[in-house]
Parts: sequence; C-alpha cells; structure tokens
Amino acid sequence: MKDITSHLDKDKHEKLGEVLRFGLVGGVATLIQYGVYLLLLQWTSAGVANTVGYAVSFCFNFYASTHFTFHVKANVKHGAGFALSHVVNYLLQMAMLALFIWLGVPKRWAPIPMFCVCVPVNFLLVRFFLKR
Repeated sequence: MKDITSHLDKDKHEKLGEVLRFGLVGGVATLIQYGVYLLLLQWTSAGVANTVGYAVSFCFNFYASTHFTFHVKANVKHGAGFALSHVVNYLLQMAMLALFIWLGVPKRWAPIPMFCVCVPVNFLLVRFFLKR
C-alpha cells in the first residue's frame, strides 16, 4: 500500500487512511446492525428491528470511530457531535427503510439500498463532527 500512496502528500494520505478505516469500521457496524435487524425481524416490525440494530451498532461505532478511524479522544464534545450526526443518520435510515419497503423491496432486503444511501452521508456527518 505504501508504494501506491507514496506520491500523495501527507494530508491526502491521512484522508485516504480515514476513508479506508471508516470503510472497515462502517462495514463491521453495518454487519452488526443488519445481523441484529435480521434476527429481530422474525419477531417484530422492520422499524423496531432497525432501531435496536442501530443502537447496538452505534455503541461499537462510537468507540471504533474515535479510537481507530479518526484518532480523536472520546469525550463529551465528540460524543455529543457523534450522537447528533447519528440522530440525523438514524432518521434518514428510517425514512429510506420505509421508502424501500413501500416501493416493494422485501423487508429482509430493504436495508441494503438503505445502507447504500446512508453510509456515505454518515461518513460526512461523523467526520464533520469529530474532526472540526
């Protein structure tokens, strides 16, 4: 990887690292959320299953994002910004989930296109609140 990125200046190299680490953390958090969603979907509505899955993945995501992705200290300021960005992302997720189910995507698969919309938005929101 070093040979591929050796031509990048330090700032671009750091931003590329953030994007890659975010992808890894976000991928794991998304799998956690989707796994909990699929498990709970057997007993409850899609909205409740998504909410619980989101809450579980949020805990993992905050710890991993502060310590691994953005290398910032987990404190009240960062926690509040992270929570605020995730409130926006959660509301977007619920709207997208409802939209895709309404469009006829089966409940089991509706989170897939939802994640395609929400994950990039979430990266921008989290980076803004944790790095400013």
